[in-house]
Amino acid sequence: MIKALTRPTRLMLGVAAAAAVANAIAFAASADLAGGPDTGRLGASLRDATAQRDRVSAADKRRLDMREQAVRASEARLASQLKQQQEEAAAGTAKGAAGAQAPAVPYDNLARIYQRMKPNRAGPIFEKLDLDVQREVAARMREQATAQIMANMSPNGAVALSMAMAGRKVMPAPAATRPGAGRPVTPK
Repeated sequence: MIKALTRPTRLMLGVAAAAAVANAIAFAASADLAGGPDTGRLGASLRDATAQRDRVSAADKRRLDMREQAVRASEARLASQLKQQQEEAAAGTAKGAAGAQAPAVPYDNLARIYQRMKPNRAGPIFEKLDLDVQREVAARMREQATAQIMANMSPNGAVALSMAMAGRKVMPAPAATRPGAGRPVTPK
C-alpha cells in the first residue's frame, strides 16, 4: 500500500504537466508586460527588423516631402512665368497698335553696338543718323556711353540730340551762326 501511495498516478502526472505549462506561460507573459529584455535571438531579430523598417519608412517620408515641396515651387515658378508672359503679350498687342505708327527698328541692338564702339569713332557716325533714331538709341544706352559719344559729336549735333532727348522741338541755327555760312561759295 505504501508502494501504491508513492507511485504517481496518471492524473497526478497530468495535473503536474498542466501546472508546469501554466507557470511557463505566466513567466513569459510577466516578462513581456514588465518590458524586460528578451534575450532570445528571435526577439532581437524582430526588434532589429522593426527598427530597420521604421528607418526606411522615415527616409521615404522625407524624400516624398522634399519632392512635394519641389513640385510646389515649380508650380509657383511656372505660374509666375505664365503670368509674366501674358502681361508681355498684352503689352505687345498694345505696342503693336503703336508700332503701326513707328517702323520696327532694333534700337536695342544699335544701342549695344554704339556702346561697344570707341566714342571718337562713334560720335561722327552717330551724328549722321536721323534725329529720331539718335534719340531712341541714346535712350537705350548707358548714360556714360551716351555722354562720351555726344562729346565727340559737333556742338550743333549734340545740342540737337539733347533737345530731342528732352522732348523739345529742335530749332535750326540761324544762317549767320552756322559754321561756314559767312564764306562765299566759289565754283571749282
